[in-house]
Amino acid sequence: MNKKKIFIAVDTNKISIAKRIIRDTQTNKIKIGYKFGLEFFYSKEGRKFISRLKNQTIFLDLKLNDIPNTVRSAMKSLKDLKISYLTVHLSSGLSALKALKKESKNIKIVGVTTLTSLNNKNLKEIGYNKKVNELVLHQAKLAAKAKLDAIVCSGHEIRLVKKVFKKEVITPGIKINNTKNDQKRVMKPKDAFAAGSDWLVIGRSITNGNIKKNIKYFLENCL
Repeated sequence: MNKKKIFIAVDTNKISIAKRIIRDTQTNKIKIGYKFGLEFFYSKEGRKFISRLKNQTIFLDLKLNDIPNTVRSAMKSLKDLKISYLTVHLSSGLSALKALKKESKNIKIVGVTTLTSLNNKNLKEIGYNKKVNELVLHQAKLAAKAKLDAIVCSGHEIRLVKKVFKKEVITPGIKINNTKNDQKRVMKPKDAFAAGSDWLVIGRSITNGNIKKNIKYFLENCL
């Protein structure tokens, strides 16, 4: 049986905290990768720190969202980094998705569906007529058409997405406790894995407070 896989969200702009997160989450019980988002990548030393990481599965969550030439050029600018996954908003459109995928080589391109901080009310505010499930299904079909390598969706849409997208599914909005923070479509780890997620993304539930204690609790109670 394959080990369960999680990405630890390194949501900080401080190198010292990033080092501690990586150090204190080391385990051989599950496969762990590290997700670096906008906050860390845009920080003064963030990019340099990522460039020096070795023997880690790195998920660069930049959520690219632009015209085809710009996302293609962005991909070229990241070639010096040893990253495994890179995110793009599926709302960029089919041409941009294809352009990015063509340029990506060995980096897996991950299509981001509807953010877990949004619900049906929020979509209506933005101007979408579709409900969350309808929109995510539509986006998953687009990811499949663009031949992307993975997709990001909340746990509530995993089974729906897997009907039309047959590659990796990455699931944010994972909570060990009952705190939602700024996310609305959340799910517990066991339920997300049971629904078919390949990777879970977990941040504050593990990285806030005593990291070693939190990862130990996760391994003993949440799988």
